[in-house]
Amino acid sequence: MFDILTLNKIAACGLNQLDKADFNITDDAKNPDGIILRSFSMHDMELGDNLKAVARAGAGVNNIPIDKCSEKGIVVFNTPGANANAVKELVIAGLFLASRKVSDGIAWAKTLDGEGDNVGKLVEKGKGQFVGPEIMGKKLGVIGLGAIGVMVANTAAALGMDVEGYDPYISVDAAWKLNVNVKKAKDMKEIFETCDYITIHVPLNDGTRGMINKDTFAQMKDGVRILNFSRDALVNDNDMKEALESGKVACYVTDFPNQATLKMPNTVCIPHLGASTPESEDNCAVMAAKEINEFLLNGNIVNSVNFPNCSMPKEGVARVTIAHKNVPNCLTSFSNAFSKCSINIANMLNKSKGDYAYTIMDLDHEVTDEIIKELEGLDNVLKVRKIG
Repeated sequence: MFDILTLNKIAACGLNQLDKADFNITDDAKNPDGIILRSFSMHDMELGDNLKAVARAGAGVNNIPIDKCSEKGIVVFNTPGANANAVKELVIAGLFLASRKVSDGIAWAKTLDGEGDNVGKLVEKGKGQFVGPEIMGKKLGVIGLGAIGVMVANTAAALGMDVEGYDPYISVDAAWKLNVNVKKAKDMKEIFETCDYITIHVPLNDGTRGMINKDTFAQMKDGVRILNFSRDALVNDNDMKEALESGKVACYVTDFPNQATLKMPNTVCIPHLGASTPESEDNCAVMAAKEINEFLLNGNIVNSVNFPNCSMPKEGVARVTIAHKNVPNCLTSFSNAFSKCSINIANMLNKSKGDYAYTIMDLDHEVTDEIIKELEGLDNVLKVRKIG
């Protein structure tokens, strides 16, 4: 029986993926085997030695201490693509909000309350201050062509925009899904120099933090409109404020308001609604539960952010999985441990991701606790599990 701790309310359709015969789901487990969460911050949490997996029902994992989990051999999952359509729809709404001054117009219209029969005349007189361009025929630059970026690019192309995308790490699957009318930019500079609208769909890390700044603004067209539905720290707030005040940026739409952006002119601050749909929450919950189910029951990894995807069908009598550092001679030391006990490895799969690796071994013989302890004592081993 595995104890699963939920740190946020998780949709029932997701938790129902976990068989009650194998999983005890609670919001107060003291030493859980797995954690499922949405936006709860785990950075101040103590990670127990029994914790094997964390599943984030969403794409971003900034609320999870990835480095600390990796060092303890805890596999962290996310749910890429599960909320992509929800975010895509809001980004498309953001394109219109950036152009037509809809939010400003609505706010102004509410100030007419109490004008009685004069409301109609005042509307006609004042509407000119909210004039904005159509998006058809304008050029949109999409930075990041993952699940969301591809959907945004395709939808914008269908709406008549001239779309150009940039992603040096685009996957084969994403490339196959991209509309043939979406052009490929050779670099971000091309996006900055030629696009009327720019939308950002990249993860926040040391390489992308503050990627939209005074230097990139200098490359952009005057009056560019920028959409950020990824993370606020991708944009340098001070530089954005100057660009808005000077008119270099005509409008900034962000789904991640902060104290600085709330005071900026010509800014539309949306309260992180990208994935706030019942369909999205259900999709993310189902995917997160399936990931943690497959990992805890079978040792297979799908959609991890800190360890490699590593899956194979079970065969043999027992399965042992090892999370370890990605260094030479690890596999030799694992094989030697079983060889000394005359245990044959029926099948083995080893994958690596950056500094970390994961090995699955199916064995033709039962594995004793003594062998598990020997494996745990080997250099560079982070966590060992015996399954079935």
